[in-house]
Amino acid sequence: MLHFDSPNSVAFTYDEIIFRNRNRAYGAFELRQHYRPTLSYALWIGVGLFLLGISAPTLYARLFPANPLSGNQIMIQTDLMKLSEPPMKELPVPIPPVAMPVAQSTVLNVMPVVIMDAPEDMPVASVDELQDATSGLVTAEGTGDIELIAPPENNTPTAKEIVVEVAPKPDELFVLVEQQPQYPGGMDALRIFLTKNLNYPPSAANAGVSGRVFVSFVVNTDGSLADVQVLKGIGFGCDEEAVRVIQTMPRWKPGKQSGRAVRVKYNLPIAFTLE
Repeated sequence: MLHFDSPNSVAFTYDEIIFRNRNRAYGAFELRQHYRPTLSYALWIGVGLFLLGISAPTLYARLFPANPLSGNQIMIQTDLMKLSEPPMKELPVPIPPVAMPVAQSTVLNVMPVVIMDAPEDMPVASVDELQDATSGLVTAEGTGDIELIAPPENNTPTAKEIVVEVAPKPDELFVLVEQQPQYPGGMDALRIFLTKNLNYPPSAANAGVSGRVFVSFVVNTDGSLADVQVLKGIGFGCDEEAVRVIQTMPRWKPGKQSGRAVRVKYNLPIAFTLE
């Protein structure tokens, strides 16, 4: 709120200065005069309600304390660490039944001792008496016969190992076998055959092309060659020449698996080299 004082003037507030030349009857001037006090009152009332809400549980606990336990309700605090263990009850130990030994019949049969004057009535057990009794110092009647437990006879048949050779199928194609197919005469004879029968294509020679052509074929059970294919070629007629030479080869020695001739897939590289 501002006040303007002068020797010859009356003090005016800030709101009076704003509404000096305006109409004050429609209510805006009165609202501005009561705005600040009303705002202060509302702020303090809000703060008071907030503090009252926070302190309400504490005030309620002080004004209305909890009732102590009644006469029949008694709280007992027990220390579990101080409790004594209950006495162990001794259980009777069952006594296993004792099997009474079976006494066997015995016949007086004293071992003979060589003496000078032996009495004539020396008891000697006969063979018939020893069939159902054993030798002993006295003759006594037994309570039963002792059963001898004999081990069971081993009647389990012994297993015999039989080696069964599985014959390969006639149309089965192998890649690796126990005995690989072979050109008649070995690898040296194969090199000689390729050197004599392989012709260098003129187109490859003119272009200066050289390299290896990888050919794949199947060696049948009778040694004949079939299914000739080029796996990797160099072109310029070298692939066709390699296939032609393979097709003109004589019969090979077939590959064998388990002692039987089988069909084997064979890969052969053929080199084309310019001299």
